[in-house]
Amino acid sequence: MTDIINTLNGLLWNHLLIYLLLGIGLYFTFRTGFIQFRHFGHMFSVLKHSKKSDKSGISPFQALCTSLAARVGTGNLTGVAIALTAGGPGAIFWMWVVALIGMATSFIESTLAQLYKTRDDQGNYRGGPAYYMERGLKARWMGVLFSVFLIIAFGLVFNAVQANSIAQASKMAFGADAGYVGALLVVICGVIIFGGLRSIARVAELVVPVMAVAYLILAFWVMGHYAERLPDVFMLIIKSAFGLQEAVSGAVGYGVAQAMINGVQRGLFSNEAGMGSAPNAAASAAPFPPHPVSQGYVQMLGVFMDTLVICSATAMIILSSGVLDNPPGDINGIEITQLALSSVVGSWGSTFVAVAIFFFAFTSIIANYAYAESNMVFLEHKHTKGLFVLRLAALGMVMFGALSEMPLVWKMADFSMGLMAVTNLIAILLLSGVAFKLAKDYNQQRKTGKLPQFDINLYPEIRKQVEDGIWEDTPEPLVEQKVN
Repeated sequence: MTDIINTLNGLLWNHLLIYLLLGIGLYFTFRTGFIQFRHFGHMFSVLKHSKKSDKSGISPFQALCTSLAARVGTGNLTGVAIALTAGGPGAIFWMWVVALIGMATSFIESTLAQLYKTRDDQGNYRGGPAYYMERGLKARWMGVLFSVFLIIAFGLVFNAVQANSIAQASKMAFGADAGYVGALLVVICGVIIFGGLRSIARVAELVVPVMAVAYLILAFWVMGHYAERLPDVFMLIIKSAFGLQEAVSGAVGYGVAQAMINGVQRGLFSNEAGMGSAPNAAASAAPFPPHPVSQGYVQMLGVFMDTLVICSATAMIILSSGVLDNPPGDINGIEITQLALSSVVGSWGSTFVAVAIFFFAFTSIIANYAYAESNMVFLEHKHTKGLFVLRLAALGMVMFGALSEMPLVWKMADFSMGLMAVTNLIAILLLSGVAFKLAKDYNQQRKTGKLPQFDINLYPEIRKQVEDGIWEDTPEPLVEQKVN
C-alpha cells in the first residue's frame, strides 16, 4: 500500500504540482503588482475591524481563526521536523518561498470564495472552490470532483494525521496509550462538531490565538538562548537550499531537489495556499469592509502567520538545538521537536509540545471537518441531511489516525492534498480575471478615501453568476467605520 501511494505521490509532486504551485503563484504575484508586499500593512488594518458579523455569517476574525486552526497544527510542529529530516535545512527556505508566493494565491482564491458564496437551507453562508467552480466556471462536475477530494483529504485523512501527531506526542511526554488518546479525542471533537459551524468558529477564536502566542513566546525564548547560533543557522538554510552545503560531496542536484520537494510539500500542507481549503472559511464570513476582496487580505495574513512566523520558529528551535547533528534513529516527526525543546528548557519542554500539539491539532480536526461540511452541503444542493454520516466518518478517522503508523498516514495526506490542489489551481487560474477586476475596484475606492463597498450592479456579467440576494443589500452598520 505504501509503495503504491509513494509512486502516485512521485508522479503528482515531482512532475506536476510543484511547478503548478510555483508558476501560478508567481503569475498572481506579478498580476496583482506584488500585493503581498505592497499591501502588507493593509492586511493588519482590515483585521482591526474584523469582529463584526451578521445572522448569516461568522465574523472575519472567526473566519481567520478557523482557517488558522486548520493551518496551524501538525504541519507547524511535525511537518517542519519531517521537512528537515527528509530534505535538509534547505527545505525551510522553500517553505518560505511557497508561503510568500502562496500569499497571492490565497488572496485570489479567498476573494473568489467570498464573491460566489451562497446560503444553505438554514440561512448560513457557504462557499469555497466547489461553489466558484459551479457558478463562475459553470462546471458543477468540477465542483463535485473537488468536493470529493476535499472530503477525503480534510474530512477523513487530515484528521487522521492530526490525531496521529497527538498520539505520538502524548506517548513521548506521558507514556499515554494511543487507544485512550484516540477515544478522548473522539469524545471532545464530537461534542464540538455536532454543535455546527458557529460552535467550531467560537472554539477556534478562543483557542488558536492563545496557543499560538504561548508557543511563539517559548520559541523566542529558546532562540534567545541560542542567539549566537542563529546567524549560522540562517546561512545553513540558504546554503542547503541552493546546494552549496552539498557541493563538497557532489550531490548538489539531489540535495536541491529534495530540499525543494519537501519544502514545497510541507509548506503547502502547513499554509494550504492554493489547496482550496481556506476559501471554505473565507466564504463563511460576513466581510468588513463589505467587499469580497477584504477576505482576500484577511486570509493572506493567515498564510504569513502560519509559515513565516510559526513554522520558522519551529525550524529555528530544531536547527539551533543541534538535535539533528546526531539524531536518535528511532524517533521522527513531532518527537524531534519535543527533543529539541527539551534540550533547552528541560523535560517539561516535551510536555509543553505535547500540550501545544494537542490544542493545535485538535483545532485543526474541527476546522478540517468544517471544510468538509461545506462541501457535503454542496454535494447535497444546499441541504444538510448527510452531515450526520460525515460527522461519524470524520470521528472514525480520528481514531484510525491515533492507532496508525505515521509514514502511511502522511503519504495518504500528501496524495489527497495534491489532487485537491491541482483541481483548485486550475479553477482559480481560469477565474483570476474576475479577482483582478475586484481587487482593482477595491483599491480604487481606497485611494479616494472611501470605505470599499462592493456594488454588484457595476458588474452585470458577474451578477448573472452570483446567487440572488447575496450582494444586493449591504448592512448599514458596516458603512459607518473606515479602514485605512
